[in-house]
Amino acid sequence: MGANIPFFLSLNVEYFSIEASSVIVKAVKKKFPTLKDNIVLGDFTKNLYFKNNFDLVIDRSSITHNATKDIKRCLDKVYDALNDGGKYIGVDWFSTLYSEYKTGKHDDDIFTRTDYTNGQFANVGRIHFSNESHLLDLFNKFKILLLRHSVMKTKILNNDKITAVWDLVAEK
Repeated sequence: MGANIPFFLSLNVEYFSIEASSVIVKAVKKKFPTLKDNIVLGDFTKNLYFKNNFDLVIDRSSITHNATKDIKRCLDKVYDALNDGGKYIGVDWFSTLYSEYKTGKHDDDIFTRTDYTNGQFANVGRIHFSNESHLLDLFNKFKILLLRHSVMKTKILNNDKITAVWDLVAEK
């Protein structure tokens, strides 16, 4: 819903967004009418929609809701759209240490799951999980500047649950 837009506008930078929800696009364009041409409805795994090259691409756990082949295609497009020295920041890429990695149904390969019926991923669609070697393979064109793995274990009534995510910064 555009929670980060005011921050980027305060930096006086050009802001662009690709959203998969027509409801979100309509709401954000109404809230930020000066950005109406910079916010599009679309599938970023197929097209980045803008002719510009970018200095920075930020993904807040959106790419991780796709199949491996689509993630690879998207990252190739991001790489091509970045200026030399441009950065990609990825936040909350789900780790294979995440408890939910062991549940759900295999989708395209060992890293993508679907058909969750309960928990935080119920009815969400695809969930892509990564280990370090898989991330390095996905980002093989990039120079990795930061790769942080956060693992949190919650203990409730003998039901251990692990939440684990990757954050990364990659450079073209």
